Amino acid sequence: MSSLKTQAISSLFWRFLERGGSAFVAMVVQIVMARLLSPDDFGLLALLAVFINIGSVFVQSGLNTALIQAADADDDDYSTVFWMSGAVSIALFALIFISAPAIAAFYANDTLVWPLRALAGILLLDAYNSVQVAKVTKDLELRKTFNATLSAMVVSGAFGISTALLGAGLWALVIQQLTYQATTCLVLRLQVSWRPRLVFEAQRARDLFGFGWKLLASGLLNTGYQSLSTLIIGKQFSASDLGFVTQGEKYPQALGSMIDGSIQPVMLSAVSRIQDDKASVKELTRRALKTSSFLVVPVMGALALSAEPLILLLLGERWLPSVPFFQIYCLIWALYPIQTSNLQALNGIGRSDLFLRLEVVKKVYSVAILCFSAFVLRDVYAVVLGIAITSVLSCFVNAFPSRKVICYGYREQVRDLAPAFLLTGLCLVIAWPISLADIPPMLTIVAQGVVVAVIYLFVAKLLKVEELEYLIATLKELRGERKR
Repeated sequence: MSSLKTQAISSLFWRFLERGGSAFVAMVVQIVMARLLSPDDFGLLALLAVFINIGSVFVQSGLNTALIQAADADDDDYSTVFWMSGAVSIALFALIFISAPAIAAFYANDTLVWPLRALAGILLLDAYNSVQVAKVTKDLELRKTFNATLSAMVVSGAFGISTALLGAGLWALVIQQLTYQATTCLVLRLQVSWRPRLVFEAQRARDLFGFGWKLLASGLLNTGYQSLSTLIIGKQFSASDLGFVTQGEKYPQALGSMIDGSIQPVMLSAVSRIQDDKASVKELTRRALKTSSFLVVPVMGALALSAEPLILLLLGERWLPSVPFFQIYCLIWALYPIQTSNLQALNGIGRSDLFLRLEVVKKVYSVAILCFSAFVLRDVYAVVLGIAITSVLSCFVNAFPSRKVICYGYREQVRDLAPAFLLTGLCLVIAWPISLADIPPMLTIVAQGVVVAVIYLFVAKLLKVEELEYLIATLKELRGERKR
């Protein structure tokens, strides 16, 4: 267990660097491009991305997670998954290529045909890249994904900004997406020793798909729901409205996934190695939930508090309509660790069947809330608020199986989450009056951020909050490991 902890801590370090570095570069690139391009351009990209995202779910088919979860996966398994994913990616690329004119006609915009066809190339790259990512994640060699992701962010950002400056509009965003995926795939290939071979094990394919198909169905439900909200906003309202929504989501998502997304993949790999020891699985799940929430919740609270000056300073006055969406998504991402920790525990112990059942339940009420807010209330703000309500309900749904599967019930989870939410609430009440002062946006952001950070850490230290003490101890341990 000690060697596993050492590997996990080292992997977490590199995962955090990967997420942090990529999030920083991505935000810089997005800020520059948001000033060069219009809300319409970002809205149209979001519409096109719907079809690529759904296609990516089919390409991966839950098989990358199945490879990570399988205790006995070997090179033949990786090659088998590659050929399965490759065949699906080629079929989906052809389908999107042929269907592009009909999709463009649905949105009454013929200029979408070739951008959509170009974006479909991501699916071909994804078939190879998803297997590479599964390999390094399973082996806890996340330094390699750090190198690939950061390189891809820099290269794709340079291409995106350059083409935006040349007046490429929507094509600048398309080129950025394609370059990102291609660079990630190439840099990982230079680091990962695995290469696909002409091997296809039919029995292993059935075994892996037996686990993966439930994740495929779950992914389709989740991505389908997200895509439906994007399509409804784009069709029921306007591309500009969709641009404001996606821009409001982007920055909370980047910071939230930087922290929570660093912890969860490491947790999945670690849980898969001890999946028969339920007490250890519970301890890992608790640790991931408490640590991730302790870090994510105050960051989201501070972002929501400074939303208006932040948008004004970074993106400019024309993006101010995205402020309410930005604040709502801060709430959504503050709750995200609750969902991901419980779901990764289920995946890690091989309970993809429960994962699927949860997705079915969640999507029933999610679609009902989405349709009511879009077609009855007919208000784009109500649509995003409905997504937030869905997120709150999903916290309870996702946590429900943990009570029996790993003996981690609601009461215990609420007790573990309380310090992060209570301390953040206290900090926001104290820092909010700064918003009333007539000072420049930059000074407002810095002052509120400093107040939230100082009070949060001071009170946590004063009360000897266990999560802070664990983080300090882990950093010391990591520093010791790196000196050896």
